[in-house]
Amino acid sequence: MSRYFTEDHEWIQVDGEVATVGITDYAQSQLGDIVFVETPEAGKTVSKGDDAAVVESVKAASDVYAPVAGTVIEGNAALADNPALVNEDPEGEGWFFKLTLADAGEVSSLMDEAAYKDFVSKL
Repeated sequence: MSRYFTEDHEWIQVDGEVATVGITDYAQSQLGDIVFVETPEAGKTVSKGDDAAVVESVKAASDVYAPVAGTVIEGNAALADNPALVNEDPEGEGWFFKLTLADAGEVSSLMDEAAYKDFVSKL
């Protein structure tokens, strides 16, 4: 499995034709305590850069963008009851949604982990 990152602080983990998307540890730390998450419905088609989910914290509400194009196959239902999972495990159990990739080649435009760490270090 390969993991990639966006400049908007989303991560995407690709496993074959299915990708899991969430926000990075950096993003959740900037947001503070997460109080609400709205994930996309299964069957929703998203293009790269589209608003795909919403995350609200005590500080702000933010959109979560689709890092690649695809069709949503599942939203993380656990976040409805426990949005704090995003704070506790943003790059694991706090994932937002899974999608099937429309074009697997799109991930090549994203940063790998080393490039993302370098990007964040300059913020």
